[in-house]
Amino acid sequence: MQHRISAGVIVEHDGRLLLVRHVKPGAYDFWVAPGGGVKGTESLEEAAAREAREETGLEVHVGRLLYVEEFFNPECRHVKFWFAARFMGGQLNWSHPDAVAEHITQAAWHELDALSGLTVFPSFLTTRYASDRAAGFQQPVRLALREMTFW
Repeated sequence: MQHRISAGVIVEHDGRLLLVRHVKPGAYDFWVAPGGGVKGTESLEEAAAREAREETGLEVHVGRLLYVEEFFNPECRHVKFWFAARFMGGQLNWSHPDAVAEHITQAAWHELDALSGLTVFPSFLTTRYASDRAAGFQQPVRLALREMTFW
């Protein structure tokens, strides 16, 4: 089994959350916060900012660590570090070759209370993020290991 280190961002702006849509016809259709694998010697924060830029076209300032997520499929075990990030500028654009290769078909801002009608990953965005945010994220939250639904 391979292992992969990833980093992502949770970007809230004007009460909305930044998500990208992955669609592979006949296989999956879901929304996820921007993020992906760490490359070479880049830091987790650098990887998170790069992934946001590649997947959404937006520049973000990466802040503090909020969640550590572990998940797996039959080929790979992942550890993903989720950071708070602040929108700094840019226009939504998901045409970067890496975004296209990952079947990203859209990037959009979503109201938190509208997420319940969508398939959203990581699941904490719909189950606990609002309460964790309200509590002030006293420390990073380590989530339980889960099996991936799509890969």
